[in-house]
Amino acid sequence: MLRWQDGEVKRTKKVKKVEHKTVVKNGIGFGSVLAITISWSVHHSIIWAIIHGCFSWLYVVYYAITR
Repeated sequence: MLRWQDGEVKRTKKVKKVEHKTVVKNGIGFGSVLAITISWSVHHSIIWAIIHGCFSWLYVVYYAITR
């Protein structure tokens, strides 16, 4: 594309702007938070909460099936 500016013809490029939408960039996800919350309410143990947070959705599904 050519553009007239300050008495000169300058060549410019059109650049498409691409936006990537992400829910969580860093940190833990919703499944982990949910698993930790459920684990804490049942066991009142930080160790179990960490272990269940690592398994995240697996523990949430297990809890939903067994309760």
